[in-house]
Amino acid sequence: MPKTTVIITVDGYDPEYIEACKAPNLTALAQHGFYRVGKSMMPSVTNVNNVSIVTGEYPAVHGISSNYRMVRETGEDIYMESGEYILSETLFQRARKMGARTILSTSKDKLRTLLSEGADVAISSEQAPAWAVEGVGEPPPIYSLDVNGWTIRAASHAMKLESADIVYISTTDFAMHTYAPDEPESQQHISVLDDAIGELVDAHPDVTLLLTADHGMNPKRRMVDLAHVLAEKGIGAEAVPIIKDRYVVHHNNLGGCMFMYLHSGDAARTDEAAGILRETPGVERVYSRDEAADELRLNYDRIGDLIVTGDIDTVFGPKELEDSWDDTGAGHSLRSHASAHEQDVPIIGYNGDFDGFEFTENRHIGRYVFERVLGKSLSG
Repeated sequence: MPKTTVIITVDGYDPEYIEACKAPNLTALAQHGFYRVGKSMMPSVTNVNNVSIVTGEYPAVHGISSNYRMVRETGEDIYMESGEYILSETLFQRARKMGARTILSTSKDKLRTLLSEGADVAISSEQAPAWAVEGVGEPPPIYSLDVNGWTIRAASHAMKLESADIVYISTTDFAMHTYAPDEPESQQHISVLDDAIGELVDAHPDVTLLLTADHGMNPKRRMVDLAHVLAEKGIGAEAVPIIKDRYVVHHNNLGGCMFMYLHSGDAARTDEAAGILRETPGVERVYSRDEAADELRLNYDRIGDLIVTGDIDTVFGPKELEDSWDDTGAGHSLRSHASAHEQDVPIIGYNGDFDGFEFTENRHIGRYVFERVLGKSLSG
């Protein structure tokens, strides 16, 4: 491995931000390499896609089908934030077996705890090691426009202290949840990112750099309580918000995909429930468990009886919040994701052996690292 490969996953970096916000360093990198719009995995949420990128696999293989899940056998709800839940090898684990050195730098600490097994250095802005603070300064708050610049600079600082073969950087999408692409705060945030990326490449000019997003972002105007819809028809179900994590300021756990677990007494009414939900305003698709495992490539053991996705304007959540919304979303400025409408993501490559390699999905970046950098073929 003659040079360092740096992967940057910009959380929530919808292609609209590229069109609306100036980023001269990223533009230059893309001009000397490539830029295209690809697809994220479904559901279009953080944990699913970061794990898909670091494994190069679909959720059916690596096992992370949501940020949050209900364990079918016990009824326990858990955050999918531990590496123990990942079922396939990550690039950090493979690199360690090969004697290669890796660095992980994240804004959200949940990604440090989820991804870090096998990494030689693991940093998060929320649990910043003393050496990173000494070299880069105190990290800004997680709900700020500046924190992602710190995360990139911390990775660059770690690369200066000791060389690495692979560096993985993942940011937070607070800014994208909060500000539309044409708002001045978005330009400020993208400038912070772009400056930090430019500094990293200037400090380490021989790197191969690959950049993508875990998902896009859209404004939402409608909120629907799916469990309430079914309850009105006499069907009991648990609605599990798969976008849910500990960063509730971002999205209030409201997203465009929901896993529905029918109560045991109503399990025989799954087809009926699916039909009811398909007729519900705001619902775009209703998948059976088998259909979701097949079409969305989700892990069969870790999804609901029904998987429901919303149209571009809709998120799913509890009735007490739904009642405060109207059809226009008046008084609300929620921006969120998880549906198929947030699957478009940028893919940028610079200074690498990219000839003949397909980059149509964000997980292909992981495949590239496994196959071109680590020399290990993946399954599909």
